[in-house]
Amino acid sequence: MTHPPTSSSAPPPGSGLPTLPAMPPTAPPTGTAGTAATTTPTSNTVTPTPPRRTAFAEAIDRLRAAVTTEPGRLRAIGAVLALLLVAFGAITAWQSTNRATAADDVLHSSQPLSSDAADIYRSLADANTMATSGYLAGLQETSATRERYESDVRTAAAKLVTAAANSDPGSPSAATITKLNELLPRYKGLVESARANNRQGFPVGGAYLRTANNTMQNQMLPAAEDLYQKENQRLSTDYGDATPYPWAAIALGVLALAALAWAQRRNYRRTNRVLNHGLVAATAATAVVLLWLVVGHSVARAGLNGSYAHGVRSLNVLHDARIASLKARSDENLTLVSRGAETKTLPDGTVMDAYDWAYDQEIGTLGKTLAQAASLADDSAGRSPVQVANQSMKVWKSRHAQARQANDSGDYQKARDKVIGAAGARSQSTGECFDNVDASLASALTHETDEFKNAAENGRKAMTGLPVGSAVLTVLGAAGVLLGIGRRLSEYR
Repeated sequence: MTHPPTSSSAPPPGSGLPTLPAMPPTAPPTGTAGTAATTTPTSNTVTPTPPRRTAFAEAIDRLRAAVTTEPGRLRAIGAVLALLLVAFGAITAWQSTNRATAADDVLHSSQPLSSDAADIYRSLADANTMATSGYLAGLQETSATRERYESDVRTAAAKLVTAAANSDPGSPSAATITKLNELLPRYKGLVESARANNRQGFPVGGAYLRTANNTMQNQMLPAAEDLYQKENQRLSTDYGDATPYPWAAIALGVLALAALAWAQRRNYRRTNRVLNHGLVAATAATAVVLLWLVVGHSVARAGLNGSYAHGVRSLNVLHDARIASLKARSDENLTLVSRGAETKTLPDGTVMDAYDWAYDQEIGTLGKTLAQAASLADDSAGRSPVQVANQSMKVWKSRHAQARQANDSGDYQKARDKVIGAAGARSQSTGECFDNVDASLASALTHETDEFKNAAENGRKAMTGLPVGSAVLTVLGAAGVLLGIGRRLSEYR
């Protein structure tokens, strides 16, 4: 009996049985405790999806890829140049508009209001002077003196209405105007009481007049001066806004010109073409705007500075001189009205009449301001009235010394005639000198006001059209850049 072999030799050919590969035995996997662990086969492995990129990041990538090509670079250069020109035009228009508005305020708002505030002060001081002059004249008071007093009161009231209309509600200026509006009728009532008692020969009239003068000197005139200082500060602020150079616009214009020059040089080096019509037009428009900006503002600045140096400064000094003359005249009159009722002790122990001492202070101020006004006047038309006022002041001082000597010696009537004139005649009196000083200063003020208006108007006109013109030209320049770059891009299609 034959048995099959037990060896692992290959089956004979033709048996039809598959041959299985020999696999070495493997040990089953063990768990943590050394036991066999069962495994579950996995059918598919899931790949994690990357996070979605933002649109901005994708745009940056596309832009980075685009600028690696020449068309992409040209598009980027064109966009930057166009934006630079538009920014230059916007900044130029903005700064030019602000300065033109401030220059217009100088001419039509702040300076007229400053002059109105000075007129309020002058009118109040002149009304007080006319009230004391009329009181001294008594029954001999002229209709001209009375009418001048009434005109001063009406002028002050009208100017206060104008100032109130142009002041901000709740501002310090508005509070000052309200105070003056309250004090003005009270002052006028005291003057009327003084006049009525004086005509009846009652000495109490002098007390009413001194009370009216104290109200004017200690309350109304300080308030009017405060209003004048506030309006002057507003004027200085407008000058400060109108005169500085627009450095931001100038710097942006220079940068735009430099960028345009660089772009044209780059275009020439890559193409050997000297000119690109669009870029040349943009450069010309930018250069015109920049030149217009610099020259126009320089002319405007010169005009405004001239209006301040030869207009506002002279006006301020002339206003001060006129106010000093009014105060001196009022103190001179009150010296005779009070008849020594008010005294002042000097540091050296000397006792003087308070109003006589105040006259000396104001007449000294008048002399200094007249000298300053003469030095500020830039032509003979401005110096001539100041010189006349100075000569009249010297005669005034001489006549006042005579009146003081007569009053100190007890000759009250002679002193009175020397101050207001004998029997109403002002010839050879200090009143005549005061009138000459006041008229000369009024003439000088008129001349300097015209000088201011002419210079300020020239400065304001220098910036006419600049905001609109700069905006239009820079927009056209930006369009020229886009057209010029577009022409280059068409060569790549």
